[in-house]
Amino acid sequence: MTKEKQSVTRRRFGKALVQAGTVAATAGSVLGQAPAQGAAGQAPAPPGAGAVGPVVVGKYALNDELVFGGIGLRGRGMHDLRQLLGDSRVRFVAIADVRESAGEAVKSAVDSYYKNHDCVMYRDPAELLARKDIDALLIATSDRWHGPMAMWAAQSGKDMFIEKPAAMSIMESYALADNVRRYGVVYQSGCQRKNQFAFEFAVGLARSGKLGRLLAVHADTAIGLGAVDQGGHGWWPADSPEPDPMVFDWDKWLGPCLWRPYNSAYADRGRGQFWDFHAGLLEWASHTVAMAQWAADMEYTEPVEYEPEGGIFRGDGLISRYTINCRYANGVKLVLRNHSWKLLGSCSNRFEGTEGWVETGDSGRIEVSPNLEYLLPTRQGTRYDPTFEHIREFLQCIRSRTAPRANADVTAHTHIASHAAWICAQLNRKLTWDPAKRMFLNDEEANRMRGRAYREPWRMEALATSM
Repeated sequence: MTKEKQSVTRRRFGKALVQAGTVAATAGSVLGQAPAQGAAGQAPAPPGAGAVGPVVVGKYALNDELVFGGIGLRGRGMHDLRQLLGDSRVRFVAIADVRESAGEAVKSAVDSYYKNHDCVMYRDPAELLARKDIDALLIATSDRWHGPMAMWAAQSGKDMFIEKPAAMSIMESYALADNVRRYGVVYQSGCQRKNQFAFEFAVGLARSGKLGRLLAVHADTAIGLGAVDQGGHGWWPADSPEPDPMVFDWDKWLGPCLWRPYNSAYADRGRGQFWDFHAGLLEWASHTVAMAQWAADMEYTEPVEYEPEGGIFRGDGLISRYTINCRYANGVKLVLRNHSWKLLGSCSNRFEGTEGWVETGDSGRIEVSPNLEYLLPTRQGTRYDPTFEHIREFLQCIRSRTAPRANADVTAHTHIASHAAWICAQLNRKLTWDPAKRMFLNDEEANRMRGRAYREPWRMEALATSM
């Protein structure tokens, strides 16, 4: 059932997009106002309220059908797909995957849902991106592909919902946001807690002033720093033979990361163990730092100082207890820590001010300082997955051409802050960051860690606008 088109290659396709300029530049920048502050106990204003974002008036009517394709959908991606199909105004028509079995699983699920055989399979995402009838994409590839795939999608004029973490380095984060802004597409990262009630309440409380002057925002990074140093770059022995590329294209699966000989275990068990394949600290911080920066009204910047404490951050395994202390230019602290939480669930956040504090997590429970207990909502204490609400917001923003809560600029700055904290931990020393210059001050070693080398031929097309 796979559709072949030998005349299309990723290199030729990427060049054509950049040279022809087939997609208009943005009408404005999403680096505008953050969502308006909400009253105590309420979520901040709806996404896009008062914001300056890429606006294309009249592209879609309220009830227009949105035609979707998918790239690299397996575990989490299949969950997203089920949520997406729940909107009657969406029609999913195609899947691209370098693994034939994965593509077939998506096709089977989609065809079963629509009771037809119309979902088209592609081996190369370039073929899917070339389709003019596809409006938007659901992308859930492995981490190292998120940045390049999002940039190619932007260059092809496709709106996108893409899983996190969104970029593998500081410089890739900038490149991602630059591409999305330049080509005027709607981007939503999978930071679904931006549409989860308990987190919205906590953020609203911090932004309303009910906590007094904000002093510190805390982000749970309990998954650890990920795979680092020894154990982070080791290679497993090669399996033989390499699979048939028509069944599993190993070269394209590796994509922009370093080449290594094929081992069948990499694809399913190697992601979290090898730094070349995934983004370490961002595995958790892509959620919790995002919420902390939202609460601190710092979504379009990042801290200027980073200092590690409580552990050596180099070596095998997870660090049992650590803290990374960061400071914004206005003096508010961002604290990344994997300990001393109130057991309110994974991805916890705590916000502290001169007049009180609030803490919440994935359990849905909310705790506040005693003086603020009268503000606690009755709607709390239930764990639920807000993915459907998060995708619904994305679909609404496609039609309105406004920036979602987890837009590319917000996501980029979340990731820049998180990557800077990881670099600080790796070097085990205090670092000073200049957001305007996009560099660390007086530390060449840290600056060399802002980016990763791309294996050819993936570099030129993906990073065309800014690197």
